[in-house]
Amino acid sequence: MGTYLNPGRTMFRGSLRSQIYVDKSGLIEKTNAVINTEQKYMCVSRPRRFGKSMAVNMLASYYGKDENTEALFQHLKVSRYQSYREHINQYDVIRVNMQDFLSVTNYIDEMLSILQTRIIGELKRKYPEYTEES
Repeated sequence: MGTYLNPGRTMFRGSLRSQIYVDKSGLIEKTNAVINTEQKYMCVSRPRRFGKSMAVNMLASYYGKDENTEALFQHLKVSRYQSYREHINQYDVIRVNMQDFLSVTNYIDEMLSILQTRIIGELKRKYPEYTEES
């Protein structure tokens, strides 16, 4: 598992083990409903401290195809929906926390260059047959 490409279940598993976890897996069903439609681009916005990172970790864990994560979701609300099995672990997921990049750079071009280098590096490692030397 990569840092950005299919980051796996570790972060979401930590949320599930928390004593204050609230099941928000219904978001997965909403996301499944728009896959391969004109509405496929979504923005999940919430106020500060309202679970954006947890939601992203949940989505990355559910959709990422490098690891079987059914055990994490089998007791959550999403497992009751028809589309649950159709989409679990079926996609490559790129998870980026922009704050990680903004905090180590002073300029947007510098941030984008670092982001591009890291993500392309992971894609080249996973799919060497589709990349060129440069």
